[in-house]
Order: sequence, then C-alpha cells, then structure tokens
Amino acid sequence: MPNDVLQEKPFLQIQNLAKSYVAGAEPVFDQVNFNVAKGEFVCIIGHSGCGKTTILNVLAGLEQASTGQVFMDGREVNAPGLERGVVFQGHALMPWLSVHQNIAFAVRSKWPDWTTAQVDAHVQKYVALVGLTPAMHKKPSALSGGMKQRVGIARAFAIEPKMLLLDEPFGALDALTRGTIQDELLTIVRKTQQTVFMITHDVDEAILLADKVLLMSNGPQARVAEIVQNTMPRDRQRATVHHDRQYYPLRNHLVDFLVSRSKDLSHGRAPSHPPMVQPGLVAAALAEEQV
Repeated sequence: MPNDVLQEKPFLQIQNLAKSYVAGAEPVFDQVNFNVAKGEFVCIIGHSGCGKTTILNVLAGLEQASTGQVFMDGREVNAPGLERGVVFQGHALMPWLSVHQNIAFAVRSKWPDWTTAQVDAHVQKYVALVGLTPAMHKKPSALSGGMKQRVGIARAFAIEPKMLLLDEPFGALDALTRGTIQDELLTIVRKTQQTVFMITHDVDEAILLADKVLLMSNGPQARVAEIVQNTMPRDRQRATVHHDRQYYPLRNHLVDFLVSRSKDLSHGRAPSHPPMVQPGLVAAALAEEQV
C-alpha cells in the first residue's frame, strides 16, 4: 500500500460478510474480510458467480448481506447514501434529460438548498473533467456508449462522495474508448484523492488502476483468497506500465490465480483472512540480485 494512503484506522472495513439467497443453501460467498484505506483504489477480480457485484451492492447499501458488517468512515453501511457514488455497467441515465440535467439532478439531491447558478457551475466543472463540455446539452440518445459512461462517471464524482463504487463500467466499450476513459478516470482520481472500489474482469485494467487487487475464489462459499499489492509507482501510465520490471510478475500472478488456483479454493477452502502478497516487488528484488 502506498505511503500516502496509510492510516491507523481503515476507512472501509468489511467483516465476515456472507450472502445466501435461499435459506439453508450454500452461500454465494462467506467470511469475506478486507479493508480499504482512504484515498486507495481497490479492484476486485474473480470468475462469474463469486458474488463481486453483490459485494459492491452491499457496500452501496442496495442489498443486505445475510451476515457480517460493513463500516465506512466509522459508520455502519445498511442503506443507500449520497456519501457513496455508484457507476453501473450500464450508464443508467434518464433518457429524457440532457447531460447537464442528468448530473444536475444528482447535484440537487446532494445540495437541495443550492441556487441554480451554484448547481450550474458545479455541473460544468465535472462535465469539463470528463471532456464533455461540447455535448453538455445533448440527450443520451445523441451520445456514444463511451460518452454515456463519461456522464455516469461525472455524475458520480459531482456529488463528491466519500467513496466511489464502479461495477465494471468499461466492460461494453471498445478497447480505444476504454483506454481513453481509464486515463481520464486516473486523472480525476488523482486530482480528487478519491477512494475507489471497482469490479473488473480485466487484469491489465486492474494493474493500471489499482493500489491493491482482491482475488476472489470461485463460488459457492467464495472468499477474498488473496490481496495483491501493486508496488509499482502510483503515477504509472497505460502506454509505459509494461516497461516496469514488476509488471509481468504481477500480471502472471493474477492470471495464474484466475486460471489455476481460484477453482481449488472454492467451497470455503480459501482462508477467511486473506494474506497480502507483493509478487512484483519480490520479482524486482530477485532481478536486482542477479544483476
């Protein structure tokens, strides 16, 4: 974990989280435990069916866990709240409203006493951050898929949440658009020092964005089997990240888990308190010794 996000008490604490949809059935996940520091970017990766989206929905207050607790900034999370911004896989925009109006709706929900001028200035600021000023008064039907996702990101940031929750928001985009929005997201997160929890299936995306990666074992009884620290510099760039000697050992470690080890840790065989590993740092140290 980078020094600039270390703190004595975790900002987000997940304790023994479990979820069963049918009474008496084997839970989708159980004994899920992890912490997130303030200002940290965390990605969670795992195969379909391990409960990633359900965990995110519990963090958002949109679903209730069967057992366990979630604490954010010292308070238990048990309902939706504007201190958490959510960006879904789909853009979830109101089609009858313009870009400006979609974002303004969220802003007014957070600050109902603001004047029209205050709301307008605030909306313009976040529209500009995602590069959509020329499209501010267009409706979603006139936007591309990537532009719609930018609006969703701007709307989430505009309410200035304590934590941003991203449910694989770039999964449906083409590679070029995806890369552009990844860069924009990194820029905004660095400017705002935002705390982010993100679901992704893309190993390279996780390496680029995340300070640490949570690896989920397969369901049922899925758990966070391992926490992988990204020890590469936080100012890494998409075009050059693969030149870092820590990159391929880190990538190989994540891929190996998904391909070979995640299935073996299903049905509750993963530890309830996951170990923290630093494959990139270990590989870099070994490479130094061989020089």
